[in-house]
Amino acid sequence: MDIEIKKSIKPIKYKNAINFLEKRLIKINSNKDKDLIWLLEHEEIYTAGSGYSENEIIDKTINLVKTNRGGKITYHGPGQIICYFVIDLKKRKKNIRKFITIIEKTIIESLQEFNIHTFSDPKNIGIWLKDKNKIKKVAAIGIRVSKWIAYHGFSINVDNNLDKYKSIIPCGIIDKDVTNLKKINNQNYNNLKNIIVDNFLKNLEI
Repeated sequence: MDIEIKKSIKPIKYKNAINFLEKRLIKINSNKDKDLIWLLEHEEIYTAGSGYSENEIIDKTINLVKTNRGGKITYHGPGQIICYFVIDLKKRKKNIRKFITIIEKTIIESLQEFNIHTFSDPKNIGIWLKDKNKIKKVAAIGIRVSKWIAYHGFSINVDNNLDKYKSIIPCGIIDKDVTNLKKINNQNYNNLKNIIVDNFLKNLEI
């Protein structure tokens, strides 16, 4: 499987990242480039997917960018791992549901290596964990499929500022909280990016 792995050290502006993904999609569709997995961090920004509602914005002064991905409103910023991809589903039997399952499995398996046990929820997309009898979200997933090529990606909260979520109703879900890995277990997550890539590549082969 020929997939380029890209890792950015400096924060990437959201619009620049999406422009890069969309140009890559066109190249992949024309067989002029290979699939991509790209790990990065964003500067502080709120993004709204195609399913968001205005009443999910609590603080109307936030910097909000409307996007063409699925899902609702979320926050990106320092201390959060973003994993973007451009993956040709034509090579994978055009199975969108299986691809989403691969993403969920990748996140769950990667966090298990840090002894953090998480799960997916058929009713609420994302990855969740139980903390003191409360269900909390630790990873968000938002994808779009164009020409049978999947792009956008997922984010995992590592050590980000959780107060930023007070300005929105994250992913449109009122009755569940958002957390990060450091709150759950204050350990070293420096190798998480490499583990994500390894698990993603393994699961794409299945």
